[in-house]
Amino acid sequence: MIAVQCAESFRTLPSTSALRRYARAALNGTKNEITLRIVGETESRTLNRRYRGKNKSTNVLSFSYTPPASRLPPPVFGDLALCAPVINREARAYDIPPSAHWAHVVVHGILHLLGYDHVTARDARKMQSRERTVLARLSFPDPYNCRR
Repeated sequence: MIAVQCAESFRTLPSTSALRRYARAALNGTKNEITLRIVGETESRTLNRRYRGKNKSTNVLSFSYTPPASRLPPPVFGDLALCAPVINREARAYDIPPSAHWAHVVVHGILHLLGYDHVTARDARKMQSRERTVLARLSFPDPYNCRR
């Protein structure tokens, strides 16, 4: 299940069905219990400061919850905090459609829940390759070739 919560009113947001579609594409059939929480800059900054030690708002934060051990592949449990003002501002700065950037940020956050990371160059290449594949399936362009 993919729940969508909106903490505040925002003028420009993708539809709930679009957000779920982006998340499902990244999950690729993995069982899940995920909440996509759309937040403002204050909540994003508070979460980023509390959990990452960075006193600024950010486009997405991923919070993964480890399920109990079992013989089956674990379902994905987690939350994404998606900061609408930051995502929309970045889309304008990159001169790309907001829907393309929202899709990228949701996919990026879901991949973190799936264990991907970009701490090392090798990990970043692996994660970016997966992002490109998922976004192409959603008919969005390569997010790393459209930035100035």
